[in-house]
Amino acid sequence: MIQNYTEMKKNGEKISMVTAYDYYAAKLAEEAGIDLMLVGDSLGMVFQGQENTLPVTVEEIIYHTKAVKRGAKESFIVADLPFMSFQLGVKDALATAGKIIKETGAQAVKLEGGKRVVPQIKAMVEAGIPVLGHLGLTPQSVNQMGGFKLQGGKKEAALAMIDDALALQEAGAFAVVLETIPGQLAEIITERLTIPTIGIGAGLNCDGQVLVIHDLLGIDNNFIPKFARKYADLNSIIKKALHNYINDVKEKKFPADSESFQINKETLAEIRDELN
Repeated sequence: MIQNYTEMKKNGEKISMVTAYDYYAAKLAEEAGIDLMLVGDSLGMVFQGQENTLPVTVEEIIYHTKAVKRGAKESFIVADLPFMSFQLGVKDALATAGKIIKETGAQAVKLEGGKRVVPQIKAMVEAGIPVLGHLGLTPQSVNQMGGFKLQGGKKEAALAMIDDALALQEAGAFAVVLETIPGQLAEIITERLTIPTIGIGAGLNCDGQVLVIHDLLGIDNNFIPKFARKYADLNSIIKKALHNYINDVKEKKFPADSESFQINKETLAEIRDELN
């Protein structure tokens, strides 16, 4: 299946990807025809309301990936390796990736980092686990980066990122996510790699794009990243529906007789007679 994405790159066909964290989101994405799905550690912020992705555990990734897999049985699912599940070395990374694949049915894992994670990627690929790389703004390094900021804007950082991308390809990654980097840099990396690049805040010239499903559906009006296009305004729709529901309850308009269960009149009469 991963070979399909390389073929798409060769043929100039863009790759569509979303993050999903639950059964229904995954089901809808698959029915819409999405190319692949990521169960990202961004669930810490989007689903749990955390300030960053660092608190997310392997067990939580497994829980959400199982739900996504049940909703999208035919889709290619990638599960994130959360903070400190792979950084300590090859042994830990391989054990974590293997556990996630075995328990969830996901087809691949994703991990953040460049040359420093090459040994982990090589070990996982040799063990038969496809790996998606991730460069640029890597949220697990948010404290080191000083916040969620544009990466690769200076010459030295840009050249280092190009080297990292080539190293990930050489290690066996089947694709690389490029997050929050200048579009021109993403274009250079995309041209130099034979494997696909998946952009998020990285311009139009990546081989594919990924968005958090909550962002593209417009569920949170308080957090709208620069790179996220709202394809719907579910925030307003959901709040309006809830407002209408509350009003109907308060005004005794819900539930109607058609939404209620009834017993026949004879049985009701017998019950009342018994109570009297």
